[in-house]
Amino acid sequence: MEVQGRIKTIGETQTFGNNGFRKREIVITTEEQYPQHIMVEFVQDKTDLLNTYQVGQQVKVNINLRGREWVNPQGETKYFNSIQGWRIEAIQSETSTENMPPVPPADAFEPATDLNEDDHDDLPF
Repeated sequence: MEVQGRIKTIGETQTFGNNGFRKREIVITTEEQYPQHIMVEFVQDKTDLLNTYQVGQQVKVNINLRGREWVNPQGETKYFNSIQGWRIEAIQSETSTENMPPVPPADAFEPATDLNEDDHDDLPF
């Protein structure tokens, strides 16, 4: 499986326990109608794969879905999922920014004045 999008954040490498388990997290924002922020973790020697990438870069990440079962002290069974990356590669944008018109600065637009505080969000979630 794979996730494609733009890097939103790259975390620092974390080390856990006496065995030296290492983990590093990255958040990829998909570029679709409803963008998703997908957290992918890289573990052990795969944490070094993120060293050459930067926030804002478009990437394709090959992933595995992982799941585990845990029984708490009260005897309740809980399930946890994680998304583990095992390869990452930069992808080039299909459109060149050289041929795109310049983006006007934010202060070139007038702020909206017809907002009503009683209006509620119409987001689908």
